Amino acid sequence: MTALQGVRVLDLTRALAGPFCTLMLGDYGADVIKIELPGTGDDTRQWGPPFIKGASGGEESAYFLSINRNKRSLTLNFKEPQAKEIFLKLAEGADVVVENFTPGVTSRLGIDYGAVCGVNPKIVYCSISGFGQDGPYRSFPAYDQIVQGMSGVMSVTGEAKGDPVKVGVAVADIGSGMWAAFAVMSALYHRQVHGKGQYIDISMLDAQVAWLTYQAGNYFGNGRAPGRLGTAHANLVPYQAFMCQDGKYVNVAVGSERLWERFCQGIGREDLTARPDYARNVDRSKNRSVLVPLLQEHFLTKPLSHWLKALQAANVPCGPINDLADVFSDPQVLHRQMLLEMPHPTLGSVKQTGLPIKFGLTPGSLHRPPPLLGEHNSEILRELGYSTAQIERMAEQAVI
Repeated sequence: MTALQGVRVLDLTRALAGPFCTLMLGDYGADVIKIELPGTGDDTRQWGPPFIKGASGGEESAYFLSINRNKRSLTLNFKEPQAKEIFLKLAEGADVVVENFTPGVTSRLGIDYGAVCGVNPKIVYCSISGFGQDGPYRSFPAYDQIVQGMSGVMSVTGEAKGDPVKVGVAVADIGSGMWAAFAVMSALYHRQVHGKGQYIDISMLDAQVAWLTYQAGNYFGNGRAPGRLGTAHANLVPYQAFMCQDGKYVNVAVGSERLWERFCQGIGREDLTARPDYARNVDRSKNRSVLVPLLQEHFLTKPLSHWLKALQAANVPCGPINDLADVFSDPQVLHRQMLLEMPHPTLGSVKQTGLPIKFGLTPGSLHRPPPLLGEHNSEILRELGYSTAQIERMAEQAVI
């Protein structure tokens, strides 16, 4: 048994935000039907390099493979009236629709919330867009980097004297996908209790602004827009990365005065605890420009392995800055099954990141490889009652 067994999701999304939402739902048991444009499919099927090649010569985008497992692929050409008919027939028995078209497109196609609600009043219908379904930016196109910049995230990311920098993964896309998955689950719970479906409007910009949290709180508190601090923390010192003798970096997080004492003991600088200008975090913050260079010079005297051992022995939160080769050979990552491999119909097998939520009674799983384009056309249409002859005619008429 899985947590979402019996939940059917119609996935009209492409790129990253929507597919990440439906990936989360599929990982924990939902039957996700990914509806794609015939011939081309999800944009990310062409996003590369790298492409992973199969023994038979075919290839698949590594990007697409990373976010589309546990889904079935159905191709529908919504320019054809029969495609809309098929979609609404699917919607009658579905629980959730997720789409990330530009606002207004689903209405023009006749597959918007109103149309779906007309055949299934209990539907949970989630729209993900760059700026939301209303407001002055409603029709603006958006990609992750655009939203990272507009939300303020890039203004606080990067070195103090450097240029604004985007986060190294698409946090605006992934974050809005996560908010959407949470919203879908909340709406399903509400439906379970009250018997009513509802419409959900997710904006990538809203999602990123919500993530500003303490940075926004700092701005509300003092009226000053926070700047970039590199790896340093806006409120805590020392809470950042330091280069070690071997050119590798150690992250340290001193979040209390007790940890400050342990930190000084761990690095062999107990003398710093006696200095009033470093006694409290408020003092260390005021004297950041003196303390941080002093600590950096000290960390350059020994390699990373020395500092990790010393700080861990003193029970100070610390860790290396790993590249992805380090991450996917890390014993804790491997123990927690955050690197998995699954069979694929043309590639033999593909590696996947693992499932971060470990349920005690209803664990998720990797039960379907990322689908080939239109791989499940016949299977899904037969489930709706269409005959083999009808399905063949649909293919001939470019409906699927």
